[in-house]
Amino acid sequence: MPCGPSPNAPRGFAQPLPPPTMPAPTRTDAIAWPTPERQHAFEAWLAAVGGRHGAQPGTLAIASADASFRRYLRLQLADRSAIVMDAPPPLEDVKPFVQIARQIRAAGLHAPAVLEADETQGFLLLEDLGHQPYLDALRQDPGSGADALMRDASRALVQFQLNMDAATLPAFDEPLIARELALFPGWCVQKEFGVTWSDAQHMTWERICRLLIDSALAQPQVAVHRDWMPRNLMVCNDNPGILDFQDAVRGPVTYDVASMLRDAFISWDEERELDWAVRWWEQARRAGVPLGEDFGRDFGEFWRALEWMGLQRHLKILGIFCRLKHRDGKPRYAEDLPRFFAYATKVAMRYGPLKPLLTLLEPLSGQRLGSGFTF
Repeated sequence: MPCGPSPNAPRGFAQPLPPPTMPAPTRTDAIAWPTPERQHAFEAWLAAVGGRHGAQPGTLAIASADASFRRYLRLQLADRSAIVMDAPPPLEDVKPFVQIARQIRAAGLHAPAVLEADETQGFLLLEDLGHQPYLDALRQDPGSGADALMRDASRALVQFQLNMDAATLPAFDEPLIARELALFPGWCVQKEFGVTWSDAQHMTWERICRLLIDSALAQPQVAVHRDWMPRNLMVCNDNPGILDFQDAVRGPVTYDVASMLRDAFISWDEERELDWAVRWWEQARRAGVPLGEDFGRDFGEFWRALEWMGLQRHLKILGIFCRLKHRDGKPRYAEDLPRFFAYATKVAMRYGPLKPLLTLLEPLSGQRLGSGFTF
């Protein structure tokens, strides 16, 4: 059909133009926002920085949320996907994430590149490390596949401990350890189980805390990720991708090994734990990770300290998971409380000085905890 005006069109009038092509949506209504102000702030930020990356606002979708007030959104760019961190101040502060991400990458490890950062408003645009956390991969292949992944995780942890500048990180000191331990009686014992301790039970608890604090502070100090567990490691070409490192500290050399072996969401038999721990220990000794004279020559002493460190972490997590349930409306975390009671019970039964802890755990776990080997 030839182009030109219709023969029936009135003289002196142009043909109606076709409807204009609508631009890609710029609003993010598909995402639930805590307030309209937060949504508008994000949209203004994305409009300012997104053009540099070919961002497509209409593709924005929830990627994940964690136990904090942060959440993560996936966004399509011109040639790849990216992750948006939404960390609203004053509840969250993105500055440590940005600083430590740069340090991890400088250490030759795979943290996400920070593509854009608005530290004042709490928005980051990050490299997307993919869709498969270690946790999913370990569940899918708990045999030889798990061994290969844990070897990569151990190698990366040694590199992290060697090459990160621990002096730039906050100290995992006595006040911090004590605050973490206090989460257990406050949120788990009292709030979750409705138990009030007697004066004698409080004294038992204080003695246990003293033992755990002293053990942690006596260890050689290195950079500590503080959550080196399968949920925060990603299966990548450059394996592993490392996430959730913003709370890194300068602290005990056993901490991250304990986090890796005795995880919040997956458990292993002790033979497997010991095998992976020995492999990390041998790598660390060869590489020069500061282990001190005792840990460097005696794996048994290292393992004892690791178990005591893990106990401190697990008591803290029992408190945190109960706080998430009661304060933050996230009850699903409490489903894993039995796993942490099992971890804590095993360690308390094994070591004589810690055995009084069993009298505090027994009323909560509903088990008789009076037998087992002790050292």
